[in-house]
Amino acid sequence: MSEVSEAIQAKCLAFGDRIIKLNDYLLEQASKREEVRSKKEKSGRIPIQLLSVANLCNQLLRSGTSIGANNAEATNAISKADFKSKSFIALKEARESLYWIELLKRNNYIDERQYQSIYEDCEELVKILVTRCKKINDESDGK
Repeated sequence: MSEVSEAIQAKCLAFGDRIIKLNDYLLEQASKREEVRSKKEKSGRIPIQLLSVANLCNQLLRSGTSIGANNAEATNAISKADFKSKSFIALKEARESLYWIELLKRNNYIDERQYQSIYEDCEELVKILVTRCKKINDESDGK
């Protein structure tokens, strides 16, 4: 694996770590809310607020950790076509992660500071992956 590939994978892993920690934090915070606890105790069902944040967190967890998984597959691709496909999937997952992060912010599950920090990390990954995907396209176009 090249130095560049190792650096990209390290960023993907670090981002995946952050996503897992954010997921755990948000679910813990949501379950601690007094309103959530009291509604759960009264009805015996999981409150809709907890389901909402859990679903958003799950989507972000899946896309945010998938970036690194697809990047790892690209790095170990069996062909140029496989490398290209996995690289573009990693980019799509990074862009999807931006969407879920934005929704978490818009719905006040994360504050401005949390949002800026994790959004900037994800944007950096998107930029790196866009650069790599453009290079792949240029090489396949013979430029």
